[in-house]
Order: sequence, then C-alpha cells, then structure tokens
Amino acid sequence: MSVKELIRFNNFSFRYNSRDDKILEDINLSIKSNEITVLAGPTGCGKSTLLRAIVGLIPNMYEGEYTGDVIVDGIKIRDAEIKEIAKRVGFVFQNPENQIFMFSVERDIAFGLENLGLEQEIIKKRISKIMKTLNITHLAKKAPHELSDGQKQRTALAGVLAMEPKILILDEPTSLLDPKTAMEFMELINKLCKEEGMSIIIVEHRLDLVLKYADKLIVLSEGKVISDDTPENVFDYKKDIIPELSVPFSTKLYRELAKNQMKFTKPVTGVEDMIREVMK
Repeated sequence: MSVKELIRFNNFSFRYNSRDDKILEDINLSIKSNEITVLAGPTGCGKSTLLRAIVGLIPNMYEGEYTGDVIVDGIKIRDAEIKEIAKRVGFVFQNPENQIFMFSVERDIAFGLENLGLEQEIIKKRISKIMKTLNITHLAKKAPHELSDGQKQRTALAGVLAMEPKILILDEPTSLLDPKTAMEFMELINKLCKEEGMSIIIVEHRLDLVLKYADKLIVLSEGKVISDDTPENVFDYKKDIIPELSVPFSTKLYRELAKNQMKFTKPVTGVEDMIREVMK
C-alpha cells in the first residue's frame, strides 16, 4: 500500500477574534497515510486549534486572523465546504456520549450515512462491515445507556469509520478506559491504520499507552511545534523537551539510567522497550 501526504500545514498561524495573541504561529507539518501521529503538549498549547483547522471548524465556525494554508487530501480547508471535509476526515470526541444519541447502536452508525444520502442497501452493507470489524455486531440493538465505556467508544468510532474517511482524529481516546480496554482499543486503531491505509491523529496525555503504536510524535508548546519526529528521537535523553509533557515512566527511567552510563541500543518509549533492553 503506497504512502502519500494527506495533511499539510504551510506557515499556518491563527488568532481568535477574542484573543490578542496568536494561538498557533508558523506551523509547518506534513502528515501521511499509513501513519499514527500522536499530538502532545501542555494545556493551552494549541492542540485543539490545530485539530479544528484540520476538520474545517476553523475558519468556518471559529472566526479570527487566518494566515498560511491547511491542505487536507488535496483541498485547501479555507476554501472547502464542511461537507467536503467531512468525507475526508472523521473525528471521535473524548467523551463518546457526545456522539451517540440514537436509540440503538446500528441506528447510530446509520445516522451519518443517511445524511450523505446513500442508498439503504449500501448503508446496510457498511453497517454490517464496520460492526464486524470492531466486534460489536452483538450490540446492534443495544441502547447507548446499556453500553460500557469501551463499547460506547467503539460505537462512536463505528459511526465515523462507516463514512470511510481517509483521516481519523481521536481526542483523548483512552481517558475513560481502564488499561486493558485501552490497550485493546489501541491494538484496533493500529490495525485500522496499517490495513486500511488511514492517517490517524491521536491527542493523548497517557503517552505510555499510545507511543508503542506511534510513527510520529508532534509536540506543541505555546503555539509552536517544538518536536516533530519519531517518539524515540523526541524522547532521547539528549533532547530537551518541555517539562510539562507527560513523559512515560519507562522513558524517565531510561533517561536516568543512560545518564549514569547504562548502555542502550535505542531510546525507550514504553515498558516493552525497557524489558527488551534490560534482557539483552
């Protein structure tokens, strides 16, 4: 499966009308297909604004001073209609209850497809396919209030994936999940990325749960990109990253051990990496 650029920020800056300062300044980024990108940084660094620019909420719903370009799957966001962007980008909110509002799981998945004006036969096939992919076929007739947090997360994801976007954005996807369910969810996301060729962007504070799957880690601070590299390179103990970033414990341990002359073959970004290094 070929890899291509799906998102490009060219000298992008944005200032909300309600603020005097720019929330994002001179952003230059490239995000490709078949990649999982983790977006991290302290509260107020501009993560939400970056996502709004990708999905077209900026400038369509949030007004302000907009300079530079955001190009998604070949279209300039500032010139595109929301419905055209929606065909390319899917967004799963931090709290899945904000996206689930129909009386059953299958009806909730159908909602977006019906709004696209698709034929009923196509809608049925897509619903069946995505429920099988996410292993929620047995939940088809369940009402939202009957679902666990993990099941709600998968239902919200199903509604987005049924629309077949090329880009999937997940905002704090593991925040309501226990560690086991979170790991299962991330395994699923990784499979979707590699098998479907999607570009997946994850905003997450629990970096220890997601870095294992990340191809790229983008770190924002005060509206600027301060790191855009593989997780291993960003967390290399020689690099100076912002102290507010929630560095995984295994990485903190690695950096301290490396400073004290312990030899590692590569930087550590997770527990599995640390076990691998220690066992050598």
